[in-house]
Amino acid sequence: MTSILRQTQVSRRAMLAGIAGTAAMLAMPAALLAAAAVNPVFRHGVAAGDPDASSVVLWTRVEAEDAQEVRWELAASPDFRKVLKSGTVTTDAMRDHTVKVLATGLPAGGTFYYRFLLGKAVSQIGRARTLPEGKLDTLGIALASCSNYAFGFFNAYDAIAKDPAIDFVLHTGDYIYEYGGKDGWGETVAAKIGRAHSPAHEIVTLSDYRTRHAQYKTDAGSQAMHAQHTLLACWDDHESANNPWTGGGQNHQPDTEGDWATRRAASIRAYYEWMPVREPEWLAVKGRTRMQFWRAYSFGDLALLHTLETRHTARAEQIDYMQYAAQIVDDASAERFRKDVLGAPNRPIISPELEADLSAALTKSVKDGQPWRVIGCPMVIGRLDVPDLARLGILPDPLPRLAAAKSKEEMFKLAMDPDVSLAWRGRWALPDYTDAWGGYPWAREQFYDLSRRAGAGDLVFLSGDSHSFWTNDLADAKGRPAGIEFGTAGISSPGDFMDSGFGPEMSVRLDKAYADHMAEVVWTDNMHQGYVRVEFGRTSGTASFVAVSTVLSRDYTVKGLREDKFERAGKQVRLA
Repeated sequence: MTSILRQTQVSRRAMLAGIAGTAAMLAMPAALLAAAAVNPVFRHGVAAGDPDASSVVLWTRVEAEDAQEVRWELAASPDFRKVLKSGTVTTDAMRDHTVKVLATGLPAGGTFYYRFLLGKAVSQIGRARTLPEGKLDTLGIALASCSNYAFGFFNAYDAIAKDPAIDFVLHTGDYIYEYGGKDGWGETVAAKIGRAHSPAHEIVTLSDYRTRHAQYKTDAGSQAMHAQHTLLACWDDHESANNPWTGGGQNHQPDTEGDWATRRAASIRAYYEWMPVREPEWLAVKGRTRMQFWRAYSFGDLALLHTLETRHTARAEQIDYMQYAAQIVDDASAERFRKDVLGAPNRPIISPELEADLSAALTKSVKDGQPWRVIGCPMVIGRLDVPDLARLGILPDPLPRLAAAKSKEEMFKLAMDPDVSLAWRGRWALPDYTDAWGGYPWAREQFYDLSRRAGAGDLVFLSGDSHSFWTNDLADAKGRPAGIEFGTAGISSPGDFMDSGFGPEMSVRLDKAYADHMAEVVWTDNMHQGYVRVEFGRTSGTASFVAVSTVLSRDYTVKGLREDKFERAGKQVRLA
């Protein structure tokens, strides 16, 4: 996610609210608490992810120069008295000495412990789970997004590791950020807390992306979360470059950074090397590419979770407000822009192949009687048309200032002012960001129509990217219910209002204005970092918004900001 300002630049004691710290500690195997005792040979920790009912991906990396044969073991208990599966994998510089294993032939709904060995060196112990089958009464998912190393410590990951209500972690993207350089986004904060990005420059090459992934995997909170919980992942933009589409990206300059397809391929290769995700040949559906990165996870008879790929396989180029601002002079021209430019047909976000897979999965879920259909969504899908903040007396009227501009350069400079930019969008009731679903209303309606045809107009969206917490009550263009949405703040990335310089008092006022005057927004908060704990029962569930007190120090506390109940209501899902 990028603010309007960046569109031209670019003593650990956590405990969960209402849960005693000792109880949280006791819920974890003792072997997993020794996160600090990571063997330097395995300095990037371990991770598990992308499970199905009989298999799960196990991951680590070894510090080596030459090819190495690494042994892996998977056991029923953390003492490894009974090793269930084992094997060896050879790794070398061609895969950046990463190790990735698909452990197969496992029982459904199982909890396992795994480790890696190289000579006398033994990795940290990790815990992995397979997907359950049959009757299931509860499911706990941690929703995470936007972990920027430069902006702070990944304390929310650490809190997720200690959360006993979590069964799986859903990460909806921006797992790494590509920025760098002396004036890169977040580098001022990074200099103060010792978290400067490596490499120091913006990452472009395969070596660059590998180095950045390696740095992020050294964070202690990240290692704790990955060791404790199995990851379900999709990517957003910053795993490659800010705001990409199929033909390029806002933060890719071909004149100085080369061919976009080459850079994108490098970013995807490094992602697959450094993340516990299945290779295409490990998928049940053959013939897919690494770029076609979406998954369907079935949790017994309780829930389907389907992730989306919204960046590289279909997305049309984003609409740039600056190209049309001079044409929007009154309500009629603003309406034409919304209808003919933003709402133009055939501006997709997801590919036909993804649509087909999603339709089939939703149809099967309905037929099987699962009460919940969950979408792992990289971006907020709710209708976030900015309210008229000038009329509400919150920001100055932008039109007189823009009208007084004496040149295009002055007009452009004014448009970069956060007061002017946000108030201008509010004056014409335009979406807050054209990179999110609000910039693709045709694609959003196609998505809602697809789900309705599948008999699943009752979706629960778990969304990232925005650096804000959200509870949204969704509807299609005809006003029909389309589901509900819970969005998460960043793990460390700052809220956009604060990052744009509005200050705490004004940022809180803007949050309130969004909730009071955006029809689909029930509640929002851009003042905190953290995650969302979503717990599903048979007929109802709870979304808990969990904030960390700071990301500027490893010493932090945790508090619950809010809980929202939701429930099944016939063929619909609604906030309770």
